[in-house]
Amino acid sequence: MNMYDIITKKKRGDALTHAEIDYWIGGYVAGEIPDYQVSALLMAICLRGMRVAETTALTQIMAASGDRIDLSAIPGHKIDKHSTGGVGDKTTLIVSPIVAACGCKAPKMSGRGLGHTGGTIDKLESIPGFRTNLTQEEFISVVKDCGLSLIAQAGTLARADKLLYALRDVTATVDSIPLIASSIMSKKLASGADAVLLDVKVGCGAFMKTVEDARALAEMMAAIGQAAHFPTAALLTNMDAPLGNAVGNSLEVAEAVSVLRGAGPDDLRRISLALAAGMLHLAAPRTFEECHARAEEAIRSGAAFDALCRMTAAQGGDVAVLDNPANFPPAHAHRTVTADTTGYLTRLDAETVGRAAVLLGAGRAEKGSTIDHAAGIVLHKKTGDAVSIGDPLATLYAGSEDRLTAGAERFRAAFAIGKEPPAPAKLIYGYIDAEGWHER
Repeated sequence: MNMYDIITKKKRGDALTHAEIDYWIGGYVAGEIPDYQVSALLMAICLRGMRVAETTALTQIMAASGDRIDLSAIPGHKIDKHSTGGVGDKTTLIVSPIVAACGCKAPKMSGRGLGHTGGTIDKLESIPGFRTNLTQEEFISVVKDCGLSLIAQAGTLARADKLLYALRDVTATVDSIPLIASSIMSKKLASGADAVLLDVKVGCGAFMKTVEDARALAEMMAAIGQAAHFPTAALLTNMDAPLGNAVGNSLEVAEAVSVLRGAGPDDLRRISLALAAGMLHLAAPRTFEECHARAEEAIRSGAAFDALCRMTAAQGGDVAVLDNPANFPPAHAHRTVTADTTGYLTRLDAETVGRAAVLLGAGRAEKGSTIDHAAGIVLHKKTGDAVSIGDPLATLYAGSEDRLTAGAERFRAAFAIGKEPPAPAKLIYGYIDAEGWHER
């Protein structure tokens, strides 16, 4: 067996065997197969695709290439959640406490933000004192005591995926559905949960720009889960505009708290409840509607907010900022962007808003960039809202006037005002589980 023959086979569109995939993944992780040969194979996969059996084998082999988290010491159903990334997406901070309040366990390892998309770990670290780097023993202990724990992803989880992603990033092979699906699912298989719910974002602020591509990715991941005996479901949700009104780390924590206290923006609340219902549906033989009602009750009773507070305290965070988000350290400077005409907000481009937040200091242009946890954007108008000249569209927060100027300039490119209101956008496109596609 050699790489030349494997590359040739995939170049012709033939399916690779489990043994062939194991050979090249193992050889690459061991440093025995060079980048240029793996790059050629990745491009062949990008152009010729992979069948479900191939993608499942790739996923399982990558999952076995690093550490695997053992959560067997935690009793009960352990349900994971994963988002494909977006702007203003703070749903994990809402959904995990809801699920824990409903009696399931929500252990989750999350990532940091890069580019226009935010990261859950950055949001959590805006809470003074909050520890995201726990030992496995501490992680398990917090889940047992609080029903949930949110920590930074371990560096050795699915090691092959980390190596391959770095190579895909510089060889224009990121946008391959089998490679995306196996990258996500390999880490989920290694994370030790019993099941996973995927939030597949669709739109200009998401990696998948069309419903068709997002559905193909969701169906591939659900098929991998089924083949690997790992219950997997997915919601397709809109990311043409930012989710909620806050973009930026401490601003998003404050907004998540607002939802857990029964308020908050309607779009964020609706998507969070749907995700929580999907996770609960994976854990118990109840209807989606029954699970949705349980999630609503967890908010109404205060149990979900209490779960977030208990986890925060257990991980060293200052609960005072949750009790009163005004206690978050403020940004040094702020500026309001106003409308220069009258009409309707017809466009609020999520990616451009995210790029503006990066310029303000809320995100990273590069992996080593420093985050300003107080920086970000609070939207006062969303797509479809009526506006008049001088109306505030958003308030921008940053650590300096220079950053405010750069962020404001970029933010002005994110929106358009027209004479007629746009057609209402669909917030949730559908749900995929073992039984197939369900329109919502």
